[in-house]
Amino acid sequence: MKTLLIIAMLVGSSLVHAEEFSVLQTAKSSISFVSKQMSVPVNGKFGRFNAQITFDPNKTANGKARIEIDMSSIDAGSEEANDEVKGKDWFNIKEFATAKFESTGIKAGGGRYEASGKLTIKNVTRNVNVPFIAKIEAGSAVLEGGIQISRQQFGIGTGEWADVSTVADEVQLHFKLAVATAKK
Repeated sequence: MKTLLIIAMLVGSSLVHAEEFSVLQTAKSSISFVSKQMSVPVNGKFGRFNAQITFDPNKTANGKARIEIDMSSIDAGSEEANDEVKGKDWFNIKEFATAKFESTGIKAGGGRYEASGKLTIKNVTRNVNVPFIAKIEAGSAVLEGGIQISRQQFGIGTGEWADVSTVADEVQLHFKLAVATAKK
């Protein structure tokens, strides 16, 4: 009888924690990157983005993510750098105003998660797998992770900037997305 009571309490407590998180908390979220110029790390970030996320750590198969980044909100560290990366050789924001990630599936394993999906930058789409962790707190979750991409695969940095000895091909993308439960 005592064993049944303990099992019932454990099952009941796991149901209490089974929540779906779907409301982006923009002020607590960020999308950033690190590139290397002449082997020196250069940090940057995007100031404007939106995300539609559905995440339940107990039902990852139902999870979805769609993230759109306003490329004009890039901050590459200086006004001169920002003007350069918005231009035709880099992101060409006049023609390609947004970059986006859309998940095709989310799976869990070993306390970590992985979102598979399509990353589109400059109208070039690549399949990617994005590992992340989820920190669950009362009524909210913080999803944090990142990937390394090849800028050349997306046509980022052409012309005089195509030389990977000046600006490395690899770029680290990082995200921290805070999402809350929807009010019922």
